[in-house]
Amino acid sequence: MSTLFTKIIAGEIPGRFVWADDDVVGFLSIGPIRPGHTLVVPRAEVDHWIDADDALLGRLTRVAKRIGAAQQAEWDSPRVGTMVAGFEVPHLHVHVWPVWGLDDFSFAAVDPDPSPASLDEAAERLRSRLVDHGHGAHVPSDVASAD
Repeated sequence: MSTLFTKIIAGEIPGRFVWADDDVVGFLSIGPIRPGHTLVVPRAEVDHWIDADDALLGRLTRVAKRIGAAQQAEWDSPRVGTMVAGFEVPHLHVHVWPVWGLDDFSFAAVDPDPSPASLDEAAERLRSRLVDHGHGAHVPSDVASAD
């Protein structure tokens, strides 16, 4: 059975993609803790991070690092947080977002209803920064916006 993320990756459900390669995609969370909050997701359906092979975990980490560097530069945050929680959707994903303190690691801080315009703006800012950082080959150019 396909996961929600598989449907987003396949284009059946819209998403705000900021990264795409053969193995991994990155798209904005619809419930961001901070602007630019991105989910780095393997195309393959892997439920739990400990079930992923080492090569895939390494790829996820490298992509998360690149996205995190772009977030830090774009939002001028002192740190970038990552988290693998795995309870929301049974498809491995790494949360990556700019952080200013430990309070930014709480899902209680999620914006439950961000405006589509604010998500579109964050996605565009992050895409532009990724291009500036030399990752334009992995930044989708034909991005379908989600409402």
